[in-house]
Amino acid sequence: MSDRNNLIFYDTETTGIQRDFSQILQCGSVLTDNSFNTLSEQDIGCAPLPWVIPNPRAMLTNKKINLLNSNVSHYEMIKDLQRQWKQWTLDNPGIFISYNGHAFDEELVRRQFFWNLLEPYVTNTNGNGRLDLMLMMHNIVSFFPEAINIPLFEDGPKISLKLEDIARANNISADSAHDAIADCNLMIDITKKINLSIPEVFASFLEISTKPGVMNLLNKDGFLALGEVFRRQIFRYPVIFCGSDPSRPNEIVFFDLSFDDPEEILELELSEIFKLINSGGRDGPLKKYKINKTIPICHSELINDKTVFDVDFGELNRRANLVRSHKDFQTKVSQAMSDRMMNFPEPEYIEQTIYSGGFPSFKDKDLMQEFHISDNLEHRIKIARNFEDERNRIFAERIICQLSFENAPEDFQKRFKLLFEERIGTKGLWGFVESSIEESNKLLEELIDKESINIVEATLKHLKSMQNLID
Repeated sequence: MSDRNNLIFYDTETTGIQRDFSQILQCGSVLTDNSFNTLSEQDIGCAPLPWVIPNPRAMLTNKKINLLNSNVSHYEMIKDLQRQWKQWTLDNPGIFISYNGHAFDEELVRRQFFWNLLEPYVTNTNGNGRLDLMLMMHNIVSFFPEAINIPLFEDGPKISLKLEDIARANNISADSAHDAIADCNLMIDITKKINLSIPEVFASFLEISTKPGVMNLLNKDGFLALGEVFRRQIFRYPVIFCGSDPSRPNEIVFFDLSFDDPEEILELELSEIFKLINSGGRDGPLKKYKINKTIPICHSELINDKTVFDVDFGELNRRANLVRSHKDFQTKVSQAMSDRMMNFPEPEYIEQTIYSGGFPSFKDKDLMQEFHISDNLEHRIKIARNFEDERNRIFAERIICQLSFENAPEDFQKRFKLLFEERIGTKGLWGFVESSIEESNKLLEELIDKESINIVEATLKHLKSMQNLID
């Protein structure tokens, strides 16, 4: 294990599962050393943004009804979160560890840094790395099942990768699951057990927490073991890196060495390679991945069970060397990746523009810093009007109205009210107040236990108060 990196475990509890429109209500972060000793922790929460619609089922899961009336603003909480993370990694880079974070938690954190005029990419810049523990588990259950007790179902597809199920299968209490700090501690306990059982494997996961680390692994001799769990079934692939997109270097291609006649694939024309790459699926010989996210891979030399694949390891190494030496094929793969048309739809709403609107100008970066350190409302209003990027102007207006609506300029207030009317009064990707009220009433007819009833009733009260704002 690296001695230069601290580990930062984090988890969020949110108003819903829509990454572009849900909001973080609570974020728990625990800083540990490489021996998993807790050095510091942060547990922060805030009130919902006035235009964000809490999903009653999400609230039933996270139970954070105490935050519905919090006097801490979303802006204050998110700013405090970034301040703490930057402080923890100021002198020593950290590895940020989440559970299903690449698909959800980290995406929410990035967006909400963005909405609040903060640097979005804290977890993978300035030497920091990031790991998704759930994706690590894909590899572990595929190739190192002895490392940890794996929760199984009695019938049908068997593997469960729910954090609380893994914890309970390993005699780790999960009674407080779905509390952010409690889930961080579950992750720490599980990670500690993995490291104790398979330290070399865990060290390899830490090495691939950064893009340079991934590239080092991809370029090693031999072949790699890729393990995935899909619909609770295990899929194992012996693979080798065989090309990347020159214009989007994070996007790479693996060659699946389990195919009996690799020579035939290596001699394919560019058009056929293009078709194979774009067909996707688990059954094809060419598989696309992104190196800026955790890939559930390790080097085959770490695997003790040499029968884990249907093909002998010696033959797989022969095939790997064959692919590695076929430079013409690798060139074709890279060309095929480059030739793909990536026609993503333009985002309709400002919350969705984190990856599409470009980075802030130097002027806007300076203004953001000035905005955060200022405690003078008039000064912040002036800064808001001077942003070059319209997105930053809008986000600054929203922050000002959150903090002091009655003292905000009339044009700020007008646009803020229009936001309310859109998000509360109409149905969209953000949800619909009336639908959430109906869902709450339905749940109240079904629920029996008092705690759950109290949670839904509190959520329903909040939803009705939102509805009253536009009636």
